[in-house]
Amino acid sequence: LSIFLSFFPYPILSCPIHLSYPIYCIIYLIIYQVTPFFQKFHINLKAGNNTAFHLNPRFDENTIVRNSNLNMRWGSEERHLPCGMPLLRGQPFTIWIQCEAHCFKVAVNGLHQFEYNHRIHNLLQINLLEVDGDITLANIQA
Repeated sequence: LSIFLSFFPYPILSCPIHLSYPIYCIIYLIIYQVTPFFQKFHINLKAGNNTAFHLNPRFDENTIVRNSNLNMRWGSEERHLPCGMPLLRGQPFTIWIQCEAHCFKVAVNGLHQFEYNHRIHNLLQINLLEVDGDITLANIQA
């Protein structure tokens, strides 16, 4: 299944966004507008009530938090960024999330940043992309 929503250069996708469809391989988001008081936003890949992958850039903490919420419990946060914070406040950026057999691989502006090992076993249950926060999306591809 392939979904392509292209609204660039006119940012008309305001958050929150909830897209429900099977998510199998790569998700590509272009974040076009960042509010002047931008603090954070999140991208969730959900499987029912579980959050298989929670991606949460936090400018006030200069990090990108990764986690999962399984059976109503958050796991251990991952915060280490080998190359430092790749996002700049007020600047548009792209995020790629690629689902591999053992992990999600994340790239920002075309550069690989980190991997997040799967904490759920049945990846085919992931069926909801959720985006919310201080941003406007210009493009989503899956």
